[in-house]
Amino acid sequence: MINYKHLYYFREVATLGSIVRACESLNLTPQTISGQLQLLEDSLGVKLFRKQGRNLELTDAGHTARRYADEIFQLGSALEQALQTHPSGQARLFRVGIVDVVPKTIAYKLLEPAMLLSPQIHIVCNEGPLPDLLGELAMHRIELVIADKPLPNTLPIKGFSHRLGFSGISFFAHTTVKTSLQGKFPECLNNAPLLIPSEGTSVRNELMNWFHQQKVQPNIIGEFDDSALMRAFGFGGAGIFVAPSVQEDTFTQEPDIHCIGQADGVMEQFFAISVERRISHPAVLAITKSAQDWLQPKAKT
Repeated sequence: MINYKHLYYFREVATLGSIVRACESLNLTPQTISGQLQLLEDSLGVKLFRKQGRNLELTDAGHTARRYADEIFQLGSALEQALQTHPSGQARLFRVGIVDVVPKTIAYKLLEPAMLLSPQIHIVCNEGPLPDLLGELAMHRIELVIADKPLPNTLPIKGFSHRLGFSGISFFAHTTVKTSLQGKFPECLNNAPLLIPSEGTSVRNELMNWFHQQKVQPNIIGEFDDSALMRAFGFGGAGIFVAPSVQEDTFTQEPDIHCIGQADGVMEQFFAISVERRISHPAVLAITKSAQDWLQPKAKT
């Protein structure tokens, strides 16, 4: 009989491509993992890996074992979810990862319908960089990732991206910043203090291209991975900040916060990433349906 702990270690090495990276992920020594892989190969009577430089690559038998291992652990996750729905007086668990660049108000708006489901669910939110959350998703430690980009095809993770919708991008400023601007939008952005998402975020390159097209050169004084932190700086009057246009009504209700313009043609998209091609979890169904109703480009006034 297969030792499923050995199979789990094998799947981790196959996913990460080396024993060293698997050790970092599992917090185990190379000797432990090498020994467990050897025991698995001995029990199956086949070689699962071959050396490729410093990395390991799967043999034909290894590819077959990897496919079965993926199905086995997906079935284990399905079993866990099925037992969570078993009548026991406890709310169904829904674990979701939110990429740190996704605005918190949008994340809440997306997740709010799931909180209103009957029977009630128990939601657990984790926030972090996309690669970390995708790793958690691959290990079935969370059911869904909400991100600003689809699943990268460069990562060895089997998953599916479900497009929730998109929004235009607007520029916001505190009164103290707005009164210092010269000229109309977008010319007023020239040399103006700007807070912007960090490189690597989906909207960053689009914004830089838009500045070039408009022939404006803002003075970028801050770059942020976390949208909430960027907004805090903007609300404090540190500089102009950008955010999805669907947040305009919320932001402009705050004292001294103004929308000074929108970047025509620049869109920020939002995705739900899961390990299943078909969305079946009731919480995810509620999220996707709600997103279709409100997450869209805001018309210019």
